Amino acid sequence: MTKNEIADVLTEIATLLELQGENPFKVRAYQTGARALEAIEEAELARLIAADELESVKGIGEALAQKIGELHRTGKLGFFEKLRASVEPGLVAMLEIPGLGPKKIRALHDRLGIATIAALTQACQDGRVAELEGFGAKTQEKILAGIRNREAYGRRHLWWDAWAIAAPIVQGLRALPQVQRAEAAGSLRRGLETVGDIDFIVAASDVAPVVDWFVALPGVKEVTAKGETKASVRFESGLQADLRIVPGAQFAFALHHFTGSKDHNVQLRQRALAHGLSLSEWGLVPAEGEGTAKEKVEKLKGRKAENVQVTSETELFAALGLHFIPPELREGMGEIEAAERGDLPRLVERPDLRGAFHNHTTESDGRNTLAEMTAAAEALGWEYLGIADHSKASFQANGLDEVRLRRQIAEIHALNASKRFKTHVFAGVECDILADGRLDLDDATLAQLDYVVVSVHNAFAQDEATMTARILRAIEHPAATMLGHATGRLLLRREGYHVDLGRVIDAAIEHGVIIELNASPWRLDLDWRHWRKAADRGLLCAINPDAHDTAGLQHVAAGVNIARKGGLTREQVLTAWPLARVQAWLQTRTKRVRRNG
Repeated sequence: MTKNEIADVLTEIATLLELQGENPFKVRAYQTGARALEAIEEAELARLIAADELESVKGIGEALAQKIGELHRTGKLGFFEKLRASVEPGLVAMLEIPGLGPKKIRALHDRLGIATIAALTQACQDGRVAELEGFGAKTQEKILAGIRNREAYGRRHLWWDAWAIAAPIVQGLRALPQVQRAEAAGSLRRGLETVGDIDFIVAASDVAPVVDWFVALPGVKEVTAKGETKASVRFESGLQADLRIVPGAQFAFALHHFTGSKDHNVQLRQRALAHGLSLSEWGLVPAEGEGTAKEKVEKLKGRKAENVQVTSETELFAALGLHFIPPELREGMGEIEAAERGDLPRLVERPDLRGAFHNHTTESDGRNTLAEMTAAAEALGWEYLGIADHSKASFQANGLDEVRLRRQIAEIHALNASKRFKTHVFAGVECDILADGRLDLDDATLAQLDYVVVSVHNAFAQDEATMTARILRAIEHPAATMLGHATGRLLLRREGYHVDLGRVIDAAIEHGVIIELNASPWRLDLDWRHWRKAADRGLLCAINPDAHDTAGLQHVAAGVNIARKGGLTREQVLTAWPLARVQAWLQTRTKRVRRNG
């Protein structure tokens, strides 16, 4: 099995154990192991297993290392097969129903013998679920509503779509006179590529008007909960949003807690305990003594010597001897140790970007002309814009042949010479990598370009060895400047093709080829989990929006999220370099192409 396939197995084991009511620490061990695997390159995993050094990876103990090794070598694991056979598949499917967790599912199964969603639906309609202790009529109705909306509500949402809903809500909350502070939290704030729901944390004293404003938002299809300081709504898209209102003194703690991730929070709480403190959404209080964290916070109000006063997340981290950890890095993957050492990178920010290279016009499948795209780039304050329309093999995208491409190169040169725009335009192409690894255009034409993006657009079903060899051949071509959307994935639609990314990254570094971070919200490829190690080894990134219209240029914001999650700095991102430096770098590439040509 590949590392991703093994990680999927570990994640499923954790879910099955949770359904069986297993020890939470055992469940978390498998979840942590899966995450650790995702951060390891395929070749490195093979080396660690062969050298019997897998236990050196943080989060992987002896027992887990044995299971991973067995899956890697044989593709099978007796423990997993027995576990899966012991849990009825319908119980796993029930986890997709809002409000139904493992405990309730076990209760339904043990008391009513329910093992499928169909049986659950019938039991609710018969009123049998309402009669169960711990359920009731309201819970029964909520389960039925969840089943009815399962298809729409059970799926995740692209970060871009969730942010489009969340951003104006945050602005609206901050504009309310009763609100002192308001932020979006959760996976949205951490910049994950997909989002399950949105959390809003608000500091306010007069709470009722805030709750009323929230549940009356445009686009709300259903108010699923409304209390004194909390509310939950669902939008037409199925996206759920939760509001939590807290006192001002609790805001920083609540914001940190509900931003997550769970692994990060667990590790930070452990650090607090090592300092004799208890950290929660309520505050930072002495660990010793009776009562819950909430009760301790209430009891210690006004006693500053014992109740740690924090007004921001920066102060929260400082209270635990840490530098501020940006939300994007809070995944429990070594960020706390780095913050203690002072080794956290100065992450790239959106204002750092000076341009982008992977963009399309009406010459292929874009919806805006060369001039319109350039004007939009100028409006963003970009120093440069690269045009990379499709090549002829992408006939479905009206790809350019050599004659049309040479005509476009001349048009770009003329536009630059006219000084119509302050933004400089680079002439490029997104050249198809053919099934055998050859490039789609002749070398003479490629040599006339400022840069070449090489991408796979067909034959996705090739096996890993064939696909890897195909991409390596393209990377080794002297004209190749950067590799586009390295895995071909489409989030929530299509998994990436099978490819050995470790070998691809090695080849890109060896040949001085950039791997783009495709910022299209549907791609966000290369995945953030690969960037830190690759960039530290010298791989250069280009955040490219893969824009097919002027609005698409804005997608770089999603790309910056992923770059930040990958720990990338401004220096490691070509598209954050100034024009003169980019021109000098590209000229060294084109000289090599023309010399080889």
